Amino acid sequence: MTTLTQLPDDYVQNPHHVHDMLRAEGPVQEVHMPRGLKVWLVTRYDEAKIALTAPQVSKNIAEGGHLMAVHSPDTDQRREIEPTLAVHMLNMDPPGHTRLRKLVTKAFTARRIELMRPRVQEIAAELIAKLNDGDEVDLLEAFAFPLPITVICELLGIPIDNRDDFREWSNQLLSFGTPDQVQAAASAMAGFLFQHVTAIAQAEPDDTFFSALVHADDSGDRLNTEELISMAFLLLVAGHETTVNLIGNAVLSLLRNPDQLQILKDRPELIPASTEEFLRLEGPVNVATFRYTREDLELGGVTVPAGEILMVSLVAANRDPAKYADADKLDVTRSAQGHVAFGHGIHFCLGAPLARLEFDVALTQLLDRFPNLTLAAEPETLVWRDSTLIRGLHTLPVRLA
Repeated sequence: MTTLTQLPDDYVQNPHHVHDMLRAEGPVQEVHMPRGLKVWLVTRYDEAKIALTAPQVSKNIAEGGHLMAVHSPDTDQRREIEPTLAVHMLNMDPPGHTRLRKLVTKAFTARRIELMRPRVQEIAAELIAKLNDGDEVDLLEAFAFPLPITVICELLGIPIDNRDDFREWSNQLLSFGTPDQVQAAASAMAGFLFQHVTAIAQAEPDDTFFSALVHADDSGDRLNTEELISMAFLLLVAGHETTVNLIGNAVLSLLRNPDQLQILKDRPELIPASTEEFLRLEGPVNVATFRYTREDLELGGVTVPAGEILMVSLVAANRDPAKYADADKLDVTRSAQGHVAFGHGIHFCLGAPLARLEFDVALTQLLDRFPNLTLAAEPETLVWRDSTLIRGLHTLPVRLA
């Protein structure tokens, strides 16, 4: 088979077919992304886990960010990252990453997350109460987006009136916008969060999550203003994008697999465990965030040279037939433990427990209230967002019943 060096223009619309071809050839290939960026793309499960944890691989964007320009013929990709939004954990290696994660973990505890369950249930119930049998709605707009954005805004103490602004800024930052659009969104986001962080820092500490984060202290070490802005950005964007797309992708998968939908309607107690299968089959993140090789790295007999951008497709790894039987099939009774939808290693998603909680509540209430909902469009007409990072739909038209 001829090596695929240029990913097709419609890659984001059907990445699975491309991944299958690449995976059959080897664990990692040098390819050009749809807009020309040259990367090494990992598509097999075992090599993905290695790439996500290898000491030869760095996430230090301050040192490696210039490689985006080096390996791209497209000036649209040669854009400066807004500095106040970039100094967060996902763009760092130890010891900087270790320090920030420790401080954030002090505020983002499992107990604090579980205590949020009644409030998440209340928000979901309020949203569902606005929907009626027979309605045809965009499920993303009516339910999948407002649920997690409301939760994360409340966590961060941000007025819910700003949520539409956040959605627009997030879309621009995560999709293939023009440099001017991306810069405008980044500046607007940074400006808003600077004002918010400053106000929280000047207020008396309370028991809310973001106040705890602002005032988190580890033997005298605290997050500075720039770090707090960047951390708030990470939590805001990651905290709603993943859950929106997890809900949307899962509902689409169920509507395209009525036998699996029937299983969950008959046995709703399976929904919490089935979350892992939805994450595996059509997770909310396709290609993991920026990484590059500081040294040569061998992956499954292939050497990736130093100084290369290394992209790990979490979606492709989770559909590796060497790891999961019938990997492209939805099976809500499958044990999908070990999937890498939330990453792997020290950068494993800190918000994974919150995303799982929100998804459990969302799907349980949705299927309880509308057990016979159906897709209100032909599957092939649905459009996926123009992003290699995010795996999510633009809209999900459904008929409620």
